Amino acid sequence: MRPNTRRTTLADIAQEAGVSVATVSKVVNSRGDVAPQTRARVQELLQQHHYLAPVFRHTEGVQSATIEVQFRGGLRSYVAETLEGIIDSAAELGASVVISKASHAPHWARDLVSAGRRAVIAITSVYTAAHLDELARAGLPLVVLDPLHLPDNRVNSVGATNFAGGLAATQHLLSLGHRRVAYLGGPAMAVCNQARMHGYRAAMEAQGAQVADAYVQPGEFTYETGLRGATALLGLPEPPTAIFAGNDEIALGVIETARTQGLRIPEDLSVVGFDDTSLAQTASPPLTTVRQPLREMGATALRIALRLANGERAESHHIELATDLVVRASTAPPREQASTRAQS
Repeated sequence: MRPNTRRTTLADIAQEAGVSVATVSKVVNSRGDVAPQTRARVQELLQQHHYLAPVFRHTEGVQSATIEVQFRGGLRSYVAETLEGIIDSAAELGASVVISKASHAPHWARDLVSAGRRAVIAITSVYTAAHLDELARAGLPLVVLDPLHLPDNRVNSVGATNFAGGLAATQHLLSLGHRRVAYLGGPAMAVCNQARMHGYRAAMEAQGAQVADAYVQPGEFTYETGLRGATALLGLPEPPTAIFAGNDEIALGVIETARTQGLRIPEDLSVVGFDDTSLAQTASPPLTTVRQPLREMGATALRIALRLANGERAESHHIELATDLVVRASTAPPREQASTRAQS
């Protein structure tokens, strides 16, 4: 038996809402002559049924909506897995995506409109007020995924519970008996990095564990930051027994530096990452990390972009999806505590 793939129609929405098809059409097309209560009821049903106007569907003779997806830097695991969520959601909803690196050449927003783009999704890209002004003039909605800086009130954004993730990662290390815990993060002013660091500090302070200034080091979300940062941390007179890394790539750099110094993970040093990309599972040993729902974040950004392109409002200005701690083999009690347990 073939599955029922019938899409919800305006008539279906109208019947459920108890209004005419014309009224539902007015709501879809953002017409103003609909009573507020009726509009709210229809919009609620449209969202419940994941209704998209025909311009967003792959149907014969109708062009699908095209969303520009921009990212900066290299195609890291974080970006790749987020893109997978965007692409899968676009296929499901009948939209098209074009992936590019952010360049912001002169008149770039106007050029995107000329090329048929209906909205822009930016993955951790930096947008200035001038960029936002150009997007506004071009009539292109923008959704920023995991913004590096506090977004302008004109920008819709999707992120994760970074503070809660940082708190959970540090609490895990503290529960194992670690007290000398360092944080090796990304750019100092990045919103996600600050939230993870504040979660780390909150957990340490709640436990009464001191945080030495040298134990908190910003950098970039790269493997190289892990290499350099771990070298500095492990060279301190009193090195940390555990390092919470701002992402999985930094964590892998930490593990490599420990290996070159003859240290074993987790016997000599515990390491926690953030993101739970494919790198975390294939690391040696497999990495304890905070899972960001990267594919779900990408899918959410795509749905918001389509709504904005269709003249609708997003459900919320900023959406945060929940993080989870995934415990694997890169964390254990510190050596001195493990030795005490073995003797008792």
